[in-house]
Amino acid sequence: MAKGETWVSRLLSRSLFDARWLMAPFYVGLVLMLGILLVVFLKELAHGLTLFNTLKPSDAILLALSLIDLSLIANLLLIVILAGYENFVGRIESGSERRPSWMGTIDFSGMKMKLMGSIVAISAIAMLRIFMILESGGEFEELSLRWMIVIHGVLMASILILAMSERIFSPTRRQSPPAAS
Repeated sequence: MAKGETWVSRLLSRSLFDARWLMAPFYVGLVLMLGILLVVFLKELAHGLTLFNTLKPSDAILLALSLIDLSLIANLLLIVILAGYENFVGRIESGSERRPSWMGTIDFSGMKMKLMGSIVAISAIAMLRIFMILESGGEFEELSLRWMIVIHGVLMASILILAMSERIFSPTRRQSPPAAS
């Protein structure tokens, strides 16, 4: 026992440290959600394949955008599951599987940037889908479109501010070399 440390402080410290395992069920739930997204992706793909002979180019593009959107959301979940578990709970053992190079290297800051990047991409795809609907003669409520543009702008501004603050306040940021005399 360290000098001045009591059994109460050791018990409290150990309890707080072990509380990280309360996050594990969250990650298991996200894995289940990943499975649900896979089912939705396969349903969307199967539906598109059944319409293969009648698909117009704009419909094919909308289908592709839906599949890309689902894929980006699945990637987002995977980033949160793997990076979050490794950062907050414990190391993921992959057995004989080769680990992706980024695993174990993404800190909380990097995870935030990847999440925001994915969210902005998902927002952009949603807007592109609406513009495709409008281009093909479909209708969309003007107020909803304006709100989507505003929200997308706020998301883009947020990621820009986050990136700038990470760069400014990062303890490992690079120092510029001294100017040559």
